[in-house]
Amino acid sequence: MTYRAHVCVQYGDYQDLRIREFDSPRPAANEVLVQNRAFAVGFPDLLTIQGKYQRKPAVPFTPGSEFSGNVVAVGRDVTDFKPGDAIMGSVLLGAYAEQVIAPASNCFQLPKPFSFVDGAAFQVAYRTAYVALVERGQLKAGETLLVLGAAGGVGLAAVELGKALGAKVIAAASNEAKLSLTKTMGADQTINYASGKFSAEVKALTDGRGADVIFDPVGGDFFDDATHCIAAFGRILVIGFASGRIPQLAVNYALIKQISIVGVRAGEFGRLDPAGGRRVNDALLRMANDNKFHPHVHGQFAFDEIDQVFRLMIAREINGRAVAVIK
Repeated sequence: MTYRAHVCVQYGDYQDLRIREFDSPRPAANEVLVQNRAFAVGFPDLLTIQGKYQRKPAVPFTPGSEFSGNVVAVGRDVTDFKPGDAIMGSVLLGAYAEQVIAPASNCFQLPKPFSFVDGAAFQVAYRTAYVALVERGQLKAGETLLVLGAAGGVGLAAVELGKALGAKVIAAASNEAKLSLTKTMGADQTINYASGKFSAEVKALTDGRGADVIFDPVGGDFFDDATHCIAAFGRILVIGFASGRIPQLAVNYALIKQISIVGVRAGEFGRLDPAGGRRVNDALLRMANDNKFHPHVHGQFAFDEIDQVFRLMIAREINGRAVAVIK
């Protein structure tokens, strides 16, 4: 039995990805083999292909980390899954394929309200949001949460989760269509920052106090401006640097303002704190099965349309997640 996979043969342009055929693998003792039904195409994948991500795997490799599908076979020590089960899972690499080998510990039964597309779009975005807002940011009901890049995959997850946690959510994005989408996910108020700085608007919406928690996957000038609208004792959550510039902050400013700058790497969180990782997964699955989450999928693409997704991504035309569906 064989399967197809996208392969990065050299770092650089996403258009250099190749589709190659492989023999089906056998799962090791603690692994599952999955017939893939859908996989997410994300910005970190693009950076990995370009050789610009924190992790730089040896070429050739198959990109992608999020998938959902049906179990084909399980390793001898796997007891939580059986062939035929509908599951979702994550891997460091390898999701852009018709079949995926994954550690059983990284896989979960597909929540009852979810389709395979939902499952592929869920894990990274919502785990990042949960680790950021709950574990690292300690967001409390009644506090004000400002989400930058709010129409992106992790941004929308942060909006929906923040609202579920009882926060007042301010969503910031670059156009009215994106802001309208954030409202459907629960944003209480919105800010269009296409014209420039947003800190004055945040202060106006909070009676001059500022936001208690700022979720920032953008970095650059956005982080700089965020430091001017963070409340005393507030937390700025550093998620990533989609703007391309890693900002700097004089630590005396943090001292004077009495604010915290908190780094968030959701995957690394679970590796450094396995019990915490399990706690996060349990909470997310419970809320997903209670129909609290509704991953927004910008579009569904065919297996061989990955280049279209990356073109839209580079043009900043993807709202939420993009998912490739395998028929």
